[in-house]
This record gives sequence, C-alpha cells and structure tokens, in this order.
Amino acid sequence: MSESERAYITSGRNTIIHKEKKLDLIVVNGENHPKIKVTQNGLEPFKEKLPKNRREAKERYLEIVYVATQDVFSEVKQLIFIQSLDGREYKIDYSKIGTKLFVRIHQESYM
Repeated sequence: MSESERAYITSGRNTIIHKEKKLDLIVVNGENHPKIKVTQNGLEPFKEKLPKNRREAKERYLEIVYVATQDVFSEVKQLIFIQSLDGREYKIDYSKIGTKLFVRIHQESYM
C-alpha cells in the first residue's frame, strides 16, 4: 500500500501523523502493549477485538498501524508521538503504562 493510500504518514523515527478524518487509526506497538485508537477528536484506549483483515477494518472505518512493521518504524517503540486531527500532538510513553503520564498532550497546536 502506498503512502498516499494510507490514513496516516510517518515522520522521523517515532511520529505518526493522522491525515484522514473518515478513518480512525489503531496503533499496535507490539503484542504486550495497550492498543491506542486515534480519532479526529484525540486518543483513547482501544479495547475491542482487532479486525481480522483489512476489509473488516475498512468496514469498521479503521486502519491498523503496526508500529514494528517494515513500512512504519521496523521495531517496537518505547516512545511515540501522534499528531491528531484535533490540532494536538500526543506523546505515548510505553514505560509509563498504567499512569496518567502514559498518554498526554505534548503540544497543544503543532500546525
């Protein structure tokens, strides 16, 4: 899948930029980390079952971002930044899972 067909682009070594309103992103950073849903209104935990395939994901208006795949970052990350369509950049720190510092606003407006 080409970069223009995706609902996101990557920047640098650990930034994901959400670019399409009609699809939410599900960020999967390894099997042991919580999954994060990126919507046009910000971030929230994703507690549902992951779609089985790309077609099912599209039917649910989702796109799954597997962080460790070759076309994203090629490895599980400890720290990820996500630029959301709500005009904020969020910082996800996987070393702080279970605390209020796990997901927080990094910049109020990145535009």
